[in-house]
Amino acid sequence: MILAAGRGERMRPLTDRIPKPLLLAGGKPLIVWHIENLARAGINDLVINHAHLGMQIEDALGDGSRFGARISYSREAEALETAGGIAHALPLLGDSPFAVINGDIYCDYDFSRLNRAMENMNARKDTAHLVLVDNPPHHPRGDFSLDGDRISSAALDPHSSIPNPQSCSFLTFSGIGIYSPGIFSAIKAGCKAPLAPILREQIALQRVGGEHHEGTWVDVGTPERLSELDARLKLEQVNHV
Repeated sequence: MILAAGRGERMRPLTDRIPKPLLLAGGKPLIVWHIENLARAGINDLVINHAHLGMQIEDALGDGSRFGARISYSREAEALETAGGIAHALPLLGDSPFAVINGDIYCDYDFSRLNRAMENMNARKDTAHLVLVDNPPHHPRGDFSLDGDRISSAALDPHSSIPNPQSCSFLTFSGIGIYSPGIFSAIKAGCKAPLAPILREQIALQRVGGEHHEGTWVDVGTPERLSELDARLKLEQVNHV
């Protein structure tokens, strides 16, 4: 599942007329980078949720066949937040664990790694697997601690004081994860619900594994970051010619 329902308030005025996942970086919509990378990894059955200007997403991507994928859409009258959007899409996602990717990030993560992660989840009877990244400048405190391949039972307290957050063991959640559908069963269809409380509950139960992706990852949360990513990708394309 690719999450594409957010309004993208910090990206305004760009997102007043274009849904955030369709903003261009390196001449290609952000969400298309994901679709192509997923298809290359053999992950072809995709669900995309949308709300704000959502029909633009359907018109741009169609059924996914030109990307080597099969796309279904989960339509939301208004954005239901991350967990609410996932719960709303469960009828399209099935009964087995599934991957979820934020539509407004850019990364070079090898999505084929998710297959092994899912095998480990099933073997350990975990309910989630999270991909963590180094803390970006705009989020220096991080989100979770990784001990080997296990997510720490304590998320970072946003009200705590850390003298040197760069030296702590906390990493940032990339927006890439695998989830068991059961952890969303208590959310009523069509209701808004955030993901963080569900993750904290499962982490406390020691049922969440994780990994550290040390490659490229960008949270495209502002027009400035989008512009920087666009310039970087165009330069890479020139260098590869």
